[in-house]
Amino acid sequence: MIRRSILTAAVLVLAGCNAPESSKAPADAPAATPSAATAPAVPADALTAEGWTSLRIGMTRAEVENAFGTDSTPETVGGPEPEACDIFHPQRAPEGLKVMIENGVLTSIWLDPGAVVKTDRGFGVGDQASAIKTAYGAAAIATPHKYSPAPAEYVTTWARGGGTAYVEDPQARGISYHIGSDGRVEHVAAGGPSIQYVEGCS
Repeated sequence: MIRRSILTAAVLVLAGCNAPESSKAPADAPAATPSAATAPAVPADALTAEGWTSLRIGMTRAEVENAFGTDSTPETVGGPEPEACDIFHPQRAPEGLKVMIENGVLTSIWLDPGAVVKTDRGFGVGDQASAIKTAYGAAAIATPHKYSPAPAEYVTTWARGGGTAYVEDPQARGISYHIGSDGRVEHVAAGGPSIQYVEGCS
């Protein structure tokens, strides 16, 4: 009798060990969710609304020059009033990347033709406006180009602050893609309200 009880218990234990995993889990167990670690990481050298690598919006001109050097072409005038607004390519910055300094403070970073730097969404000079709009969805604000007919336009997205009207809040941060008449990006601007400028410092 004792031997039969022991055999019965052993059979029950083995049956439990071989039960399918799904039958062991509680019926109301929450579904597994992807770990935050599996989310795509933003490349360290991507241009964001806050800056590029160690260049951060809000830095002083002196800090910018200490990090990446002075104007690589000092004979070129970056704006009609350089003390109020200047845009230039620092000596140690990648090709096609410029900084805009207003009243001694970095307010935006610009990518011109020839730039290989990309934004945190993977877009840069030469990319299609249609792909950018698809990626950003409702966050992409398209406005008419000041000089050229459609498909030329400006596609802007704000990471904080911003809106559909002209933005003046110095704390706002965003990225603006300046689209040419071929429907492709000609320039990219990232930073504060100065990303809305269409003629350099104006």
